[in-house]
Amino acid sequence: MTSPAPTLLRPDGSNLRVLVVDDEQMLTDLLSMALRMEGWDVKTAGSGFEALQTAREFAPDAMVLDIMMPDLDGMAVLQRLRQSGDDVPVLFLTAKDAVTDRVAGLTAGGDDYVTKPFSLEEVVARLRGLMRRAGTAHAAGAEPILRVADLSLNEDSHEVERAGTEIELTATEFELLRYLMRNQRRVVSKAQILDRVWNYDFGGRSSVVELYISYLRKKIDAGHEPLIHTVRGVGYMIKAPQ
Repeated sequence: MTSPAPTLLRPDGSNLRVLVVDDEQMLTDLLSMALRMEGWDVKTAGSGFEALQTAREFAPDAMVLDIMMPDLDGMAVLQRLRQSGDDVPVLFLTAKDAVTDRVAGLTAGGDDYVTKPFSLEEVVARLRGLMRRAGTAHAAGAEPILRVADLSLNEDSHEVERAGTEIELTATEFELLRYLMRNQRRVVSKAQILDRVWNYDFGGRSSVVELYISYLRKKIDAGHEPLIHTVRGVGYMIKAPQ
């Protein structure tokens, strides 16, 4: 039986806030119901201009944003948000399914992409991943410190240290290291890493995993006994030296 996903909260213990933007009210109602069942505070907007106003007032931790809207499309909404300094994680929602549209959305500053029709469970899972990677959410009641040998990772403050020296990681590097540390002494495949760290299918482009593993090794293992190991033909594992 699969264990239920841990409850996610803001660092201060309050409920996470999600803004759902779509001009189809039935869809926003369904999404709102699913997100509220997670214990999150939800507001909706039916147009691009309304989305911008609500985002300013509500200060959401994540946004579900439809690309095709009658007044101001999702790309334009995102552009205005980023220009104003708002780096809220954005999950694009659209009927378009071409790879070029996905790339355009991510290049514009979006963080993830779901095409209609979709499952509510998928949207919830991707939002959980976005907010955790952004550092705006943490698991209620969870011990925030992960340790492997002399390496420590604080899930709340996003601080990483090895042998007492602080290590600066990007958001993606941090999430990859966290996933490895949560599964220490267990081999995880490239496909598992893609699914858990990036939360969507890269179409077999596993080279992105190899690239980020190399980034981590340079920051984590350089000058130390290696903790990150390659299990050839299977995947990667982090473990303390014997």
